[in-house]
Amino acid sequence: MSGTKEHTKDTARVVAGLKAAVHNPNVSGEAKENALKRLEEMGQSADPIMPAQAKATQSAAAEAHEKNVLRGYKAATHNPNVSEEAKQHAREVLEAAGIQHKLDTHSEEEHQHRVLAGYKAAIHNPNVSAAAKQHAREYLADSGVTDLE
Repeated sequence: MSGTKEHTKDTARVVAGLKAAVHNPNVSGEAKENALKRLEEMGQSADPIMPAQAKATQSAAAEAHEKNVLRGYKAATHNPNVSEEAKQHAREVLEAAGIQHKLDTHSEEEHQHRVLAGYKAAIHNPNVSAAAKQHAREYLADSGVTDLE
């Protein structure tokens, strides 16, 4: 025995190091090319491989972020401080995402019809206070509604 210990490299760690080199902005182009060639020789891709749990977490976070972004666009369409041009852009983004934005598409007549229907419903709702029911009756009377059924 010679007293020297033979050292073998862990292939998984070599692959990880080469992938890190490919994605490191401080590594030269030439070194990145060499790392890519070695990865190819080893039958590996330069794409980082994530564990399933990390992928699921990242996917859920991306989905939550996308929902929040869409909520922001929806809020922008109702914000009086947002320009009409920005509101139109928000509507286009929402439509592209498959969200039908119908709040601004009905006529004033339809809106008034819905308001009156809401007041009628309030009169028959047991969870509405007597004062609110009285207000609803007065509003309906002022609007010319006589049939409260």
